[in-house]
Amino acid sequence: MPRLSEVIAALENLWPAERAESWDAVGTVVGDPDQEVTRVLFAVDPVRETVDEAVKLGADLLVTHHPLYLRGTTTVAASTFKGRVVHTLIKNDIALHVAHTNADTADPGVSDALAGALGLRVVRPLVPDPTDPAGRRGLGRVCEPDRPLTVRELAALAAERLPATAQGIRVAGDPEAVVRAVAVSGGSGDSLFDQVRAAGVDAFLTADLRHHPASEFTASVAHSPLALLDAAHWATEWPWCELAAAQLDEISDRHGWDLRVHVSRTVTDPWTAHAASTVTAHPSPTTTLPPSASRAPSDSTGAPN
Repeated sequence: MPRLSEVIAALENLWPAERAESWDAVGTVVGDPDQEVTRVLFAVDPVRETVDEAVKLGADLLVTHHPLYLRGTTTVAASTFKGRVVHTLIKNDIALHVAHTNADTADPGVSDALAGALGLRVVRPLVPDPTDPAGRRGLGRVCEPDRPLTVRELAALAAERLPATAQGIRVAGDPEAVVRAVAVSGGSGDSLFDQVRAAGVDAFLTADLRHHPASEFTASVAHSPLALLDAAHWATEWPWCELAAAQLDEISDRHGWDLRVHVSRTVTDPWTAHAASTVTAHPSPTTTLPPSASRAPSDSTGAPN
């Protein structure tokens, strides 16, 4: 069996820490470099639910996309929820490793996994990494569907293929507009509006779109319609867990490690319910999308329901 230090070295080769943003907190948070690793669990969030899942699974290593301590801390007391996570991990000999913005810009990375889940062909990075001579790394991806889709069809596809969440998929723009090129970015994406405008796409699918930036963006593209599709943050990043698990599986096979690699299907999106507005109760010009665009059955992909 490999030691933790060997597995971490392989993960660092996939997602080098030096490629993370300066404000980020990536790398190994908990773990003894000399401990043996036989079972690994991938998840989006290092929260109680996924840590408890790792304990129940008998995992030796939990790999998450989101950091545990992004802004630092002065305590790991078990009376705090993050401190309890640390205590549970240490008591059960489970290491925690984080790959965040270094996984966002990787080749393949978070947005490649998102595009793959939607069946989109990746053309290029939305924001290329200037240090990559091959031009494949970077933030977000510019993609093409197999055939032109309407915005309504693209929203329904995202609702079907991504894990089900209370939010579903929100749309800003004409639902009948044709989409021949689409930008995608897993996680929060409204900081990328300038790059999306310049990319020549017909739609942008991301998460965490705020009112004012979205309103200003749609107003600025009024004469060349460009739709926004807003999914749940967790749902847009979960496909990366399956991609990352497959990458580690391949490394394990190559080295003869015989690791057992798992993907958490625990839904850790913080929103738990959604009450749709009704036209009769509150008349508005908002276009109603089909039910499939507000709830995401995902049996066909094996994504969590």
